[in-house]
Parts: sequence; structure tokens; C-alpha cells
Amino acid sequence: MPYRPCMGSPLVLLDVDGVLNPFARPHRGYKRHRCSPNGMSFKLWLDSRHGPSLLGLAESAGAELAWASYWCENANVWIAPRVGLPELPFVPIPRFPGAEEGWTLGAWKARHVAAWTQGRPFVWFEDEPDAAECVAGEPDVARHLLVRIDPMTGLTDAHLASAADWLRALPSDRA
Repeated sequence: MPYRPCMGSPLVLLDVDGVLNPFARPHRGYKRHRCSPNGMSFKLWLDSRHGPSLLGLAESAGAELAWASYWCENANVWIAPRVGLPELPFVPIPRFPGAEEGWTLGAWKARHVAAWTQGRPFVWFEDEPDAAECVAGEPDVARHLLVRIDPMTGLTDAHLASAADWLRALPSDRA
């Protein structure tokens, strides 16, 4: 069945590095991939079971999946096909200006994520340690759940269950 996003519905936002691509050698089910977005070579650990699980989560909650990663549109080329996801919308996150500008990675990303969601409730699978506090501090941010991922182990079934529980508890008159 093709993925049909539900515009105006809650969002399920996905980071890549540390979430779908754990930093430590992962457990069974992951496969090593090479990719070269923007001419830079990377080695990734990806699990093809994540795509169907995430699609199931979104479908069961009437939610829309989207990338919230510095990979931006490159996630659709290099990550989506390897984990079993279709092309997804993405948060356009500009290049990180650096700590010398007074930003942390989590705060910079949170700023753009909060603005992009435009008042829609969202679940965000993210590994940046300060992202939850930063997104909560953004003006007019909707109800949200930041599912904190340990970047060494990546996304687990427990994370997906937590997101599913939160999405089920949203009021049915949202939109």
C-alpha cells in the first residue's frame, strides 16, 4: 500500500544520524551502506525494518512522516530506500553556523523544526541532548513529544511504542 501523508495531521519527525544510523556497531538486523551525499563519503548502519515500523506508526495514528535531519532532501535519496520508506517531506535545516555564533546543534535544529511544524502536534525522534528543552522554548510550538534516542544504539521498539502511546492520547479534534 503506498504511503499517503495526512496533511494537517500530527507529524512524526525523523532524525538520521544517531537515530536510524547508530554511532556504535548495532545489533542484528542492521546492514552497512556507503553513500556520498554532496560528494562526501559516509558509511551508515541502517535497519530495513525501521521503514515498515515507522510507516505503521504513522498510519495507525493518522500522522505524516517527515525528515527532521541535517540530511534534508538527501535523506530521500540515501536513507529512505535503504530502510523501506518512500520519499518524505523534510524540514529545511540550513547549515549549522557553529557554536561561535552562540548556537548548539540541538537549539539550531529545534528552531527550524518548531517553525516548520506550523502549530501541528509532533513526535520527534532525536538524539541531540538539548533538543527537547530548545524546542519547548520556541514560540508557538504545538504539543509535542521528543523521543530521546541514545545515539550509540539508535531507534528501538520501545521508542516506537512510546510515540504510539503519545499519539493515541492526542485529542481527536486536533488538526
